Amino acid sequence: MSAAEKSLVLETICQSLQESSVVGGLGGRGHCQEPLTHPRCSHGGVSKPGDTGPRGHSVPRQVPKHVTPAATTAVHNPSECTPGAPVDLCMLGAPGLPLLRRWPEPSAADTYIRGLLASVALDPELLLEKVSAVHPEASRPLGGPGCENPQGADPRDSPCYGMCARERVMPEGWGLCGGPQGGPGSATGRDHGTLGSAGQSFLFRYYGLILRESAGRDVVRRHLTSLLELSHQSAPQREGIALAIGLTSASHLEEVWAVLEHLGRTRFLRSPTAGADDQDNILKMSFLSAAVMLVAAIKREPGTQSYKFTQIPDLIQCLLCILQREPSFLATLLREKVIVVITGLSRLRPHLKPMVKSRILETCLQSVYALPPMELLESSLPPLQPVPDIKTLYSKTTRALNLLLQSFLSEDNSMDEIYFLLQHMETWLQSKKIHERRRALQSTSQYALDCLEHTEEASPSMLGHPLGLLTLLWRDEDALTRHHSRQCVYLLLQLLLQQRGKVLEFIHLNKMKNFEVTASREWEMKLYNVAKAFDENLMVAQHTQLVLTLLHGLCSCSHLRSDLASEFLLLIFEGPGVRREQVAEILQGLYQELPDILFKDIQSTMMKAVTILGTQHTQETIELILSLSHPSERKIIPMWKALGANTQLSRKVLTLLYMKLKLRPPKEVVVLTPQMEPISLLALGTIYELLYMKEYKATIRWAFAGILLGLLTQLRYLFELGLVSGISEKEGDTLDMKPLSPSRTCLEALKGLFWTTNYWEVFGYLKLLRGWELFEHLDTYTEGVTILARAMAHYNCEVKAVLGQAVISLKSPEERDNVVAILIISAFLNSRELMQYTSRKTMDSFLSLSLSNPNQLVRAMSLAGLSSTLMQPKKVVLLRNRLQGLLDRFLMPEPKDPLGLMEILGDILHRLGARGVGAVSLRVAQRLLQLFEDVSAAGAILLFGDVINSGGKKHRQALKDQVFPALVPLLFHLADRSPAVAQNTKFTFLRCAILLKWEFRKELFSKLTWGQGLGAENDIFIHMVESNFGSYHQFLMQAFLYLRSPHKNLKLVAMKFIGGLLQDYFSDLCFYLKKGDVRVLRKHLETLKQGQDSRSCKFYLDFLEDIMELYQYVT
Repeated sequence: MSAAEKSLVLETICQSLQESSVVGGLGGRGHCQEPLTHPRCSHGGVSKPGDTGPRGHSVPRQVPKHVTPAATTAVHNPSECTPGAPVDLCMLGAPGLPLLRRWPEPSAADTYIRGLLASVALDPELLLEKVSAVHPEASRPLGGPGCENPQGADPRDSPCYGMCARERVMPEGWGLCGGPQGGPGSATGRDHGTLGSAGQSFLFRYYGLILRESAGRDVVRRHLTSLLELSHQSAPQREGIALAIGLTSASHLEEVWAVLEHLGRTRFLRSPTAGADDQDNILKMSFLSAAVMLVAAIKREPGTQSYKFTQIPDLIQCLLCILQREPSFLATLLREKVIVVITGLSRLRPHLKPMVKSRILETCLQSVYALPPMELLESSLPPLQPVPDIKTLYSKTTRALNLLLQSFLSEDNSMDEIYFLLQHMETWLQSKKIHERRRALQSTSQYALDCLEHTEEASPSMLGHPLGLLTLLWRDEDALTRHHSRQCVYLLLQLLLQQRGKVLEFIHLNKMKNFEVTASREWEMKLYNVAKAFDENLMVAQHTQLVLTLLHGLCSCSHLRSDLASEFLLLIFEGPGVRREQVAEILQGLYQELPDILFKDIQSTMMKAVTILGTQHTQETIELILSLSHPSERKIIPMWKALGANTQLSRKVLTLLYMKLKLRPPKEVVVLTPQMEPISLLALGTIYELLYMKEYKATIRWAFAGILLGLLTQLRYLFELGLVSGISEKEGDTLDMKPLSPSRTCLEALKGLFWTTNYWEVFGYLKLLRGWELFEHLDTYTEGVTILARAMAHYNCEVKAVLGQAVISLKSPEERDNVVAILIISAFLNSRELMQYTSRKTMDSFLSLSLSNPNQLVRAMSLAGLSSTLMQPKKVVLLRNRLQGLLDRFLMPEPKDPLGLMEILGDILHRLGARGVGAVSLRVAQRLLQLFEDVSAAGAILLFGDVINSGGKKHRQALKDQVFPALVPLLFHLADRSPAVAQNTKFTFLRCAILLKWEFRKELFSKLTWGQGLGAENDIFIHMVESNFGSYHQFLMQAFLYLRSPHKNLKLVAMKFIGGLLQDYFSDLCFYLKKGDVRVLRKHLETLKQGQDSRSCKFYLDFLEDIMELYQYVT
């Protein structure tokens, strides 16, 4: 074709295109009411064929000189043309192209235009330039009313210039939008008819077809950009733009994609500015329409799967931004359209990365599920006319969301993909709002049902987590939620069975299928069947995740949900149980959740579960709990208590802890850090905590001997390691809550062992004798063990069990075990009851073997044991004879070195032990009582306590009679200014109370040890007086003797004591006292009258009247 012919065709096409914009049917009113004036006519230009005159009259169409008359009158009938066939130029007249818009099928019109362009061999770029020049004045900014400027004025002075600058029409005046030609404010629009929606649609279609046939990428990109810069205010124009872009994408998909991506990045990823909401909404709708057409065009193209669309994530991000900015009500189908477009894009290559899919799911689920409940959707709408059909909108939106989920599953039909989707449902399944949980479960139930037919074999380890979440909803307050949650669990289990090739009619699965139950027993059976199904069909990792999820459900604010979780966990532990490899994770999970459980009954249920778990896997459970935290941590205590609830289990716990305590590596390999402690130290701390738990009280008593020797040996081991810091009570008594040091923990555990097992006499023996302080230093450690063993022998504290354990330790290869054992055995040799548990021959054998021990202390103590009175009975006579000689010297009025004599007497008493000293003890006791007010009072009071316990059964009653006169002096010496006297007095006073078997002896010990102030003094006074009913008058007579004491503190204590008796026990004194006794009391009272002490005078004046009244009542 020649250049002239091409030019002729171009002129004809442009002329026909211009005519097609005004002929009948374009304005929606049939034919055009007034011809369209060419722009150049208003400037005095030359009219072209088809233009109108100055007054609106039609100008006769003139035929170009190079066109034959036949060409101007012939009209090609499209219905008679085979689509795609060559077109005879002679058949193409001016009215030919307008017939295209009347073509009943757009696809046929597209084929016709493609054939037309191919026949004339026109360059589409040249055609685009011609088409763009049809209306040159259309390049002015588009706007609404008020945007026009007076002739000759600078367009920048227009008030709409800045606002509409980004909405300019396509290159140089192609009037597709009806702005200059038909828009409000246009001169042409005011003078002539407005271009109708049908005309716009045809022009946009034609423009899109031309772009589709264009071969130049730059030209296509330039024109697409201009096309998108058009005004987006009217819906027909937005649809036309989308139509043109969709047609162009058929041949230039990458260019269309790039332009849309640029539009989304520059317009939608920025924050909307104030006052631009309307423009933003218009632009948003145009962008969405273009995206819809793009996806539709791609879908129609059969070869799209061979392309890779790298811009998909960016375009999806733009769409998600639109979705995120949607209001919290449902008024349009925008949500549905966005989700549908995303669904279409997600099916293209390359497949979306998990991060992109995750972002899609999060945004889409948030946009749909967070909508108000169905019953409130309509009331949440702003005033709209007409009111939209909410039910239809919501139905279509949820259907689009379900299609998106199904699309993801169709791309990767594996259990891994199911779990991926379930992960994103987790937030909504745990929502506090009923309608959000219901919506999430409806979607989950739907795609779980779809998976039964399309899912490939796979078994993600984390599948147990969503199963647990769904199970926790079985007691939801919403009936529909309960139904869907049970259905989902059933379907997922059925899917697992299906993948493993098992028969679908599985017994436990079928039993859980119909889950509507009413009776409690029936509910438990259903839960048991489900637990059984989980155990048999889930892998270990899946089952563990299920249990961990249920553990997390224990912390729910809903009692129904947490109760279901605890009940289900208990069934799992009791029934199928857990495997050994699951124990660690399950206990760690429970340890994390336990402090956050709100309901006490749920905590109690879980403690039962821990007990069951410990019974099934004792060693793993104990070792794991040991490793979870420091034994002193508060939140670990309930787990230890749970293990102590069962007697047999608690014994296993202590046995295992004892074995761990004995794991004592050498000092060279021990590395101590705050984060890591040797297992023996962890076991030590745990034993210390268990001592004070009532659940272990009986078990501690059962394991007393092993624990005792274990603690004594552990303390010596800590001395070897040098871990002695903080062992002293003075060092450790601070207000901070830091854990005790290892050595202090060991010593406190040793004390607690006697206190918690009710062997408080042994504890008090050492406490008041300051024997526990001997354990704080290595050089006094052996003395401390000896005194402890002596106290145990004296009070018959587990002598048999401890002796047996000591014999075992004596055979141990560990030197420290031998040392502790020989110290205990040597002290026990003086016990009265020792021969009931062993024979002299057996003990001789053990001690003889120990003579070859490599440790010098063990050899020396073994030799001392062999020379004891138990092993050498003849020594008893020798010691008693020696005692008689010492006693003669001691009973002298002024003996030499009385302190030395008392020390030797005490040593002989200890060596004689159970055999005692017989009647000699009575004489010694009387002599010691006389020395209570002497300078050697401290030694005398201490020895008095030994003597009253060394007379044997034969003289015990006589010794008790000797104790009574010593009670008042001992009571008064509790306030002695000498610390040694006061401390020894506490020790002897308690021993007297124990010998006399007072009531509340343990409470008396507490007051003596830790009591302070007037309150403690009053309690001790009451303990003594109330424990000696009928002896008040004797105490009063003894107390009056101290009114003449030279020691002011003793005299003051006597005044308090007398005053208390006269006030509180006056009637009893009247019954027991005689007149002669009262006269003696008055005589002692008169001595205070002559004193210079103001307190004495005041006491005399206060109580003289009481004495006089007392005299009147006594006989």
